[in-house]
Amino acid sequence: MKFVLFTHSLFSDWNHGNAHFLRGIVRALTARGHAVDVWEPADGWSRANLLADHGQGALNAIAAAFPDLRSNLYRLKTLDLDRVLDGADVVIVHEWSDPALVAAINRRRAGGAPWRLLFHDTHHRSASAPEDMAAYALDAFDGVLAFGETIRTLYERRGWGRRAWTWHEAADTSVFSPRHGIEGEGDLVWVGNWGDGERTAELTEFLIEPVRKLGLTARIHGVRYPEAVRTALQGLGIAHGGWLPNHAVPEVFAAHRVTVHVPRRFYATQLPGIPTIRVFEALACGIPLITAPWDDAEGLFRPGEDYLVAANGADMMRLLRNVLADPDQARVLAESGRNTILARHTCTHRVDELLGILADLRSEQREVA
Repeated sequence: MKFVLFTHSLFSDWNHGNAHFLRGIVRALTARGHAVDVWEPADGWSRANLLADHGQGALNAIAAAFPDLRSNLYRLKTLDLDRVLDGADVVIVHEWSDPALVAAINRRRAGGAPWRLLFHDTHHRSASAPEDMAAYALDAFDGVLAFGETIRTLYERRGWGRRAWTWHEAADTSVFSPRHGIEGEGDLVWVGNWGDGERTAELTEFLIEPVRKLGLTARIHGVRYPEAVRTALQGLGIAHGGWLPNHAVPEVFAAHRVTVHVPRRFYATQLPGIPTIRVFEALACGIPLITAPWDDAEGLFRPGEDYLVAANGADMMRLLRNVLADPDQARVLAESGRNTILARHTCTHRVDELLGILADLRSEQREVA
């Protein structure tokens, strides 16, 4: 089959985690013999910020790390949509796409275009900014791929699209795997973006204060950290490494002994069951993971076996101390988490799920005919 994917960015992962997942999905599809065309806006905010901060060389380096991937840049005003969609069997549109683009594709499907059309939602805006999502024209879409059950039910309850399926993110295990022979750099590493202040208190309680009180050597990678925060981290002896290209994360994990997960407030309080892609990738790399409170409402993992859950900052300190002092516990925890990823949560598993959804749609079409 020929897949046409409209995404925000394939190569730039500056504050854009969907790029991690999409790369793995494209590679898994092409490994099955499918053709995949990826289209992204030439002026997308992730790409623009990466270029502004790190220049064209950063994008070139990411592309060089994925020589089997290719992305087409477009500007909406000059996009020949009929040419782009010619010969497609499946069209998937990411939720950060311009509503005008979504509407144009929706019209073609409503007008009788033969391809399957799916909307892919990997963000909390359906809960945090429903007025934004209501602006998308989805009536002719065959359905929505939602990255969590709570998101899926929001689409169904609000009547956005004909139907919706839960399609979680996953790890591209061709990239995310344990690295051996890497020289140790420190105790703890956290890879995550500061965001808009929606988890400032949580980061302080579950990351910064435990590191300070335990006297750990720690490194933080991510973007959008205010200058005052960077200064405070420096004063505490916590290194801030800034943006880290995602394909380099496994080596950084391998150089540290433990990592933590601090979910954004929406995922911790209103959208249970959605771990975000960082959890999948950390477990795939075989690094012990301790998380702030997060409800695995969909039973994706085995809390207490695949990762540990800290009830509060004091509990995080206790768990960090135990894992760092007990190499056997750390090894068992890391192996358990990785085994769960390999058994259930790789991009190959997600392609299996996607192809199953498409097969069901074809079967339903035949029954109607």
